[in-house]
Amino acid sequence: MTATQFIATLTSHKSPEELKKNKRFYPEEGKDKVLGVRMKTIFDTAKKFTAMPATEIKKMFKSNYYEVRMGAVSIMDFQARKKNITEEEKKVLYKLYIDNHDRINNWDLIDRSAPHVVGGYLFDKPRTILYKLAKSKNVWERRTSIVSTWYFIRQNDVSDTFAIAELLVKDKHDLIHKAAGSWIREAGKRDKMKLLEFLDKYAPVMPRTMLRYAIEKLNKKQKDYYMKSKITD
Repeated sequence: MTATQFIATLTSHKSPEELKKNKRFYPEEGKDKVLGVRMKTIFDTAKKFTAMPATEIKKMFKSNYYEVRMGAVSIMDFQARKKNITEEEKKVLYKLYIDNHDRINNWDLIDRSAPHVVGGYLFDKPRTILYKLAKSKNVWERRTSIVSTWYFIRQNDVSDTFAIAELLVKDKHDLIHKAAGSWIREAGKRDKMKLLEFLDKYAPVMPRTMLRYAIEKLNKKQKDYYMKSKITD
């Protein structure tokens, strides 16, 4: 299974209608382009190419087409979720993600792969890299830092989610506000006290979007309390 075969398969499914849709979703910026392929088709094709070796996936990251790179991270995600994946295979996928982060440059590329490719690999290892990414000037690296903790949350391990959210609490980018707010909300489902402690400390200074996402599952009284504590942006 090769990158060339994958790209040829995707290209055979492109259409003017999907091109219009994808341009609204992912407008062309600089070298980034869109083919015009349905998201379901990308995922279905990726599933058929799950056995693709890392050397070929790496070639797909060089593509300027969004759908090709989405295919690359989708294949990586399918591989990372395999029950029989070895530690070495996890490491290869993790390194492939980190080494090609400049090509993982949209929120959905990150959300599609970081939880299992990055989070899954780091679960039983030091997580220093996530704190480094959280302090990056690159918004996509910062998003990876929080999104990767989804895997930890699923294992009832929420400490890093709150700690990284603390580093991002004054971030200026809306896509970080949404991610950090969503992830501490999900972590709060596992440990409500930690969520309330976080909100007691940071609700007054959190970006409004982050706060709204974070309190989404609280009761009305709690929501009102934290929204009223918010200092005007």
